[in-house]
Parts: sequence; structure tokens; C-alpha cells
Amino acid sequence: MKTDLTRRRLLTGLTVGGGSLALAGCDVLGDLGAIDRPLRETIAGANALTYRVHRTLFGNRTMAREFPASMVRQPQRPNGVTNPPDADYRALADDAFADYRLDVGGLVERPGSFALDELRAMRARTQITRHDCVEGWSCIASWTGVPLASVLARVKPKPEARFVLLRCFDTIERGLSGSFRYYETIDMVDAMHPQTILAYDMNGDALPVANGAPVRLRVERQLGYKMAKYVRSIELVASFADVEGGRGGYWEDRGYDWYAGI
Repeated sequence: MKTDLTRRRLLTGLTVGGGSLALAGCDVLGDLGAIDRPLRETIAGANALTYRVHRTLFGNRTMAREFPASMVRQPQRPNGVTNPPDADYRALADDAFADYRLDVGGLVERPGSFALDELRAMRARTQITRHDCVEGWSCIASWTGVPLASVLARVKPKPEARFVLLRCFDTIERGLSGSFRYYETIDMVDAMHPQTILAYDMNGDALPVANGAPVRLRVERQLGYKMAKYVRSIELVASFADVEGGRGGYWEDRGYDWYAGI
């Protein structure tokens, strides 16, 4: 706990005037395109500094706080899309995800495709953690799933793989040039962290549709928008510069920080 407090104080001090804006809510960062370039560069610079310091000083060693079961006092509040209307997703949901498969490829030695039952058959991890949303709310819930590291071990990442790209089923109807399905990236340090899981259960039951069924990412050391729901596929890449807007995620392409570490 002492280490965690020290880390938070250090990162807060280093990001005054920049990264702290990420905690102020969607209205603040929802239109960074309208902010003048010097301020945008200041925010981006503070975010990059936070990332470098976090990785240099703490790497893969620190753990997000985990809570006792008594702290789970309410249902997990859904965030973002809560019932994707996409035809391929609806077909899977109508059949209780019996035909769901998670394709994992990109810069790997052995591309794989995993049914939900196969993911459930792998060694699971359960953790009770707090979800912190950029909009300012938080919620404690119990999550069970397979560590992402275990899935990646099956496909054997190549040395040049630096990021994990998650593509999702849910279409976000806000793109300037059309509609986009949600996508997100994390680096290999967070991907291999023991608390980063592909969750299929929540609070002891199968993950509800509103919370991302059949599988969602839990990357507990980052803010909620990094935790992609309705995961459709995973691709290991050397860079995300050529993925959609090139900033590493749906909301990142619209002004949010790529690194949302807390």
C-alpha cells in the first residue's frame, strides 16, 4: 500500500497541468481537437512522461489494489455501449455465445482461435478490483477470467511484438467519416501483468451483456476506457500508427491519453 501511495504522489507531481485533465470527465477531453496546439502538446508530453516514469520505476512489479468480498456492495455499473446491435454479435448472443471464437494472431508464431469453453478451461484468476472511469465514478466488482499472458503463451509472440490490439464487436456511432467498432491497445508490459485478464465472469456469474459478454479485458492499472468490452479478436503488432487514427484506441483517436495508468 505504501508503494502504491508513493507512486500515485510521484505521478501526480509529474503530470500537474497535463495528465490530471484525464480525470476531469469526458466533457473536458471529448473535443481536444478544439484546444490550441500548445496545450495539446503539453497534455501529450505530460502523458508520455507519466508512461516513461511508470515503466522505468515500476515496470511489471506493482499490483492494483484488491479488495475483500465485503466491498462488493452493488452491481458493476456498465460503461459505454451496453447492448451492441451489430448483427454478428446479436447472432452470438442469441445462442448464448456457443459459437464464439477469439482469434489471436498478428506477430505470433502460432495463430490461434479459442472457443469460450476453451478459455474457461484454462487456469483462471479471480480478483476483486475497483473500476475507475474517466467520467469520475468508480465501482468495485469481482472478475474471473484467463490471464492474457496465458493466452499469449499459446500463440508465442514474436520478439518484434510491442502492443496488443483488441478489436471489439460494438459499433460506436460517432466517427467523423463513418462508424467504427471499438478498438484498444496496451503494451506488452500490461499484457503480461498477472492482473490483466480476459474476464468471462463477474461477481460470480457469467459476464452480462451490459458489461461486455462474452469476454472483456481487465487491465487493472489503467482507467476504464482501456478495458475493452465485447472482445472479437486480438492482434499483436509492432506499432499502432496505421490502426485507424493512429493513436492506439477509439477514444485515444478522439483526444484521450493512450496511457491511462493510475
